[in-house]
Amino acid sequence: MKFNKSLYLTGLTLCTISLASCNLDVNQPSAMEGDVIYSSSELANNAVMSIHQSFGETNSYRGRFIPYFGTNNDCEIFNNYGGVADVTTDKEASLATYNAQVDNTYMNTSNNAWAKMYEGIERANMGINDIENAYNNDISTASREIQHLYGELLTLRGMIYYDLVKAWGDVPYRFEPVTSETLYLPRTSRVTVLKKIIEDLKEAKKWVYEVGNNYAASTERVSKAFVHGLMARTALLLAGKSYYAGEGVRYNIQDEAERTALYQLAYDESVEAINEHPKKLNELNFKNNFSNLCKDITTAGLESIYEIPFSAGRGRVLYTWGGRHSSASRFTALAKGGVCGPIPTLWYDYSKDDMRRNITVVPFQWAEDPNGTKDPKYPDYTLVVRTLSNLSGGGWSFGKLRWEWMNRRVTSSNDDGVNWQVMRLADIYMMAAEAANELGDLANAKAYIKPVLDRAYSLNGTTLATDKLTAATDKDKMFNLIVEERKLEFAGEALRKVDLMRWGILSEKMAEAKQKLMDLANRSTSLITDFLGNPYDYSKYLDKVYYVVGMEHTIDQVGEDDYTIYGMEAGDNEATAKGTSADNRTSTFVFSLADTNAQNVAKVQKYIDSFYLNDPDSKMFWPIWQVFINSSNGMLNNDGY
Repeated sequence: MKFNKSLYLTGLTLCTISLASCNLDVNQPSAMEGDVIYSSSELANNAVMSIHQSFGETNSYRGRFIPYFGTNNDCEIFNNYGGVADVTTDKEASLATYNAQVDNTYMNTSNNAWAKMYEGIERANMGINDIENAYNNDISTASREIQHLYGELLTLRGMIYYDLVKAWGDVPYRFEPVTSETLYLPRTSRVTVLKKIIEDLKEAKKWVYEVGNNYAASTERVSKAFVHGLMARTALLLAGKSYYAGEGVRYNIQDEAERTALYQLAYDESVEAINEHPKKLNELNFKNNFSNLCKDITTAGLESIYEIPFSAGRGRVLYTWGGRHSSASRFTALAKGGVCGPIPTLWYDYSKDDMRRNITVVPFQWAEDPNGTKDPKYPDYTLVVRTLSNLSGGGWSFGKLRWEWMNRRVTSSNDDGVNWQVMRLADIYMMAAEAANELGDLANAKAYIKPVLDRAYSLNGTTLATDKLTAATDKDKMFNLIVEERKLEFAGEALRKVDLMRWGILSEKMAEAKQKLMDLANRSTSLITDFLGNPYDYSKYLDKVYYVVGMEHTIDQVGEDDYTIYGMEAGDNEATAKGTSADNRTSTFVFSLADTNAQNVAKVQKYIDSFYLNDPDSKMFWPIWQVFINSSNGMLNNDGY
C-alpha cells in the first residue's frame, strides 16, 4: 500500500530554501512552539512527511537527481546521448558524458535538487533541534514513537548529505537550523561531513524501530536495518577514494589505521543488519523484489530495506529507469521508460545461466500493434506488442521495473508513482563481503558474497557460483570478483558510478567499457576479460537478430522470459535464426558497424566516441550550479572543477 505523501503542516515549523547556497528564507506558518509540537508523535511525524515532500518536488529527487545522477558508467547510460545534435551542450547528454556545465539549463535553477536537498536538511534540522529542546537533550525521556522519529530525522538528514557528497564532493556543513549568522556557508571537507553522518547514525541506531515494528513496518520509513546499511555505505565511501583538485584521485582518509577502523565499522554494521533481518537472502526471490516495487508493495521484512516514497501521481522512477513503452496502452497513459538504460555491452557481460540477465536487461519495447488491433480486454486502447527498435544505440532498457508488472494503470502524463529503492538486502550482504575482504578476512568475504552468487547462478545446472568463489584465492582476486558482481547485481539501480568512484577506478572502467563498445560494434574478440579470465568474445554473436512482431507471446504474458528473439546467444547460427519465409521473421542490426544503414553506423560511432567527453575521474562530481554560486555572497565557488 502506498504511503500518503501529502504534507501535513499543522503545527510544523518549516523553512523554505530559495537559494540554497545556502541562502535560506525562514518562514514560520505556525505559532506553536517546538516543545508543544514534539509532545505529540502525530505532529512530530509531520517533520518526516515534510522531508518526503522535498523528495517529491518537481526538480528535486523526483525529476533531476534520480534521473540524471549516476550515468554514464560501465553498465548504465543515458540512452539518448548518441542521438542528440550536440552532446557537448545538450542539457541531458552533457550531464551523462562528464561535461556538466555550471549553467546547464536543466540544473541551473533555484528550485533544483541542490536547493531541495538543503530544504530537506533544514526541515530535518528544525525537527531534530525541537525534539532535543523539548526533552532537554535527553531523548530517553521521550515516548517510544518520538524516539523513533528523532532517529528517523537523523537518518534522513544523513542520507541526503550522503547524496550531496557523492554528487558534489565538498559541500556546505549545515547541521543546525539556519540563523542570520549562518545564512551563507562555504564548502566543508567531504571527510568532515561523512564523519558527522556516521556520528549521527550511531545515535539514530539507539532509537529507531527494528524492521516490521510500528513505523518501520513499511519500507517507506526508516528501520534499524537501514541505519545499519547507511552507516556501512557511508563508512565505505569515506574509506574509499575520490578526486581532489590539484592532487587527482586519492584516499579520502590518508591514515591506514583509520581506514581499517572504517572497514571494521562497515563490516559490523552490515553483519548486524543481516543478523537482525527476518529473512535471509536465500529465502528471497530476485525478481519479486522488483515486481513488488512495481506493485507498490511496501511491506518491510523482504528484500527492500528503504525506499524514497512517491505518491501515485508523483515520481519519475519507472519513467526513467524502467522498460520502454512507446505508446499509451492498458498499462499506462504515459508512454515513457528507458530514459536511462543498459550500456549495449551489458547483455553480453552476463552468462546465459545467470537468472539476473533477462530480468535486468531488456532488448524490446512495447509499441502499438502495426495492424491497429484493439486490445481485446481493453477495447478503448490499441493493443501493444513487443518489438525491437533502435538497437544501434539507445534501444535497450532496464527490465527491473516494468509498467506491465504494476497493479494499477498509470494515468499521469508525467509521473508514475513508483518508489525509488535506496537499499536492498543484497547490497548489505555485498558490503559485508567487501568490508571483510578489506580487513583480510577472505573466509567471511566468501561467506557473505556466496548467497548473492548462489541466487544468481541458478539456471541450467551451472557451476559458476562455485567456480567464481574457488577462483577468489586472495584479497585482490576477491576484490575483482566484488567489482564484477556488484555490476551484475545492481545494474539499473544507480549504484555503479559511486562504487567506481570510491574504488578509484572510474576512469579505468570507463576506458574498458568504451573499448568493449568498439569491440562489440566490430564483433571482435576483446582483450578485456571477465573475472574468470575469459575474453569478451563478441565474434560469437550475430550482427543481426530476428523476431516476429509480438515476439510470439501475448500481451498477458509479461514474465522476464516471455519473448522470443533469434540470434541473441553466443554461437547462434544465422540461417537458423533467420528461419524460412514461412516464419515471417523481421531482422534488425544490434550495435554493429556492419549495419547496412549509414545513419545507424554513424549513430553507433557517436555512442562510442561520446561515451565520455572528459576524464571521468576529474569530472566525477557535478559543479555547483551558477545560480547558487551567484547567491552565496561569495562563499561558494567551483575552483578546480
